[in-house]
Amino acid sequence: MSDQKLPPDQMQPATRALDAGLAPDPVTGAIAPNLVASVNNTFTPGTAGFSAEGADLTEQPYLYARWTNPTVRALEERLAGLEGAEDALATATGVAAAAAVFLTFLNAGDHLIVSEVCYAGVYELATRILPDLGIAVTPCDLTDPAAVRAAVRPTTRLIHAETPCNPILRLTDLAALSAVAREAGVLLSVDSTLATPVITRPLDHGVDLVIHSLTKFMNGHGDALGGAVIGRKDLISRIRSRAGVYLGATLSAQNAWLILRGLDTLYPRLRMASQTASELTGWLARHPAIARVTWPGADDHPQREIARRQMALGGAMIAFQTRQDPATLAARMADRFRIIHYAFSLGHQRSICVHIGTDEIQRSTFRMEGAALSRWKDWAGEGVFRLSVGLEDPADLIADLSRVLD
Repeated sequence: MSDQKLPPDQMQPATRALDAGLAPDPVTGAIAPNLVASVNNTFTPGTAGFSAEGADLTEQPYLYARWTNPTVRALEERLAGLEGAEDALATATGVAAAAAVFLTFLNAGDHLIVSEVCYAGVYELATRILPDLGIAVTPCDLTDPAAVRAAVRPTTRLIHAETPCNPILRLTDLAALSAVAREAGVLLSVDSTLATPVITRPLDHGVDLVIHSLTKFMNGHGDALGGAVIGRKDLISRIRSRAGVYLGATLSAQNAWLILRGLDTLYPRLRMASQTASELTGWLARHPAIARVTWPGADDHPQREIARRQMALGGAMIAFQTRQDPATLAARMADRFRIIHYAFSLGHQRSICVHIGTDEIQRSTFRMEGAALSRWKDWAGEGVFRLSVGLEDPADLIADLSRVLD
């Protein structure tokens, strides 16, 4: 094989998951990415400085692993290729990626608009930590462009969205929201963890920055924490030289190597899990114990037209409500499941289910009132079971759900 790499934009998306940024080892010819665990690299005096301020660290020699590392850089190039972006920054976790965006582009006196429903850790970071730094924050229903326009202030610098929203699977129309952001002259970041680039590529819809918790579907094996922010080179360079250096939330080489392994199977995993989710959604919808099922690929999803426009698949996440007491049912799941795991987290190769009660998550995270709480209950009622579909045979998953529901 020639050592000339094919640019990612000349590959089909599924091929990018395997080959974007991949280069055989020049000494051994090994195809698998190297795991470079060293925190230091030798360099020629004068070729690198001791300050990262204003520098594009990806164009400097590898010096110190908190700044750049060959294995982590290979992951970043793969991620950029998957999203059709110019660059990416990998971080220790998904929340670290969100913090990197917030603390790079927001200063005291600035204003952030954040989705009223998004990952709990990011929502709490935005609404509880940023105000302590003098940053104003407005939670907003991002499904309503008029509401977003009304929320914009002269000091607004960033809008942060998530689609599908965790855990209720409400969608955000990225093209419509991007238009509002452009009108206002502000940046738009989108957490696309539940979709992955297999299903949605937000940059194609006008988004500026894509955030992922790599811990979830991108890694896909439940054994490595990681996060990433992906977008234009100038934006990522600013984040890297500020948050990537000074916040210290650096992704380890070992976790980068594990996530690269996971990306090799990203497309077949998501396709298989999405197909299984379709079968489970149909079965759940017919079951007398189920009151409601929400899956973006279903014809009865309230935002099916948005899903058709910006989602290639329905995804591997299902939310459902039951007619039975959810606390009793959750206890039964923990006792009777033999295949599905009753646990938090999601996006693993094994199916995982957990109950998220409305009172509990409102008390701990969102603290909604009035119209916002009504919108939440329109989707979640008094609580939802969040099912992350894995790679098991659908018949075994249905049998496991039957042990609990029948």
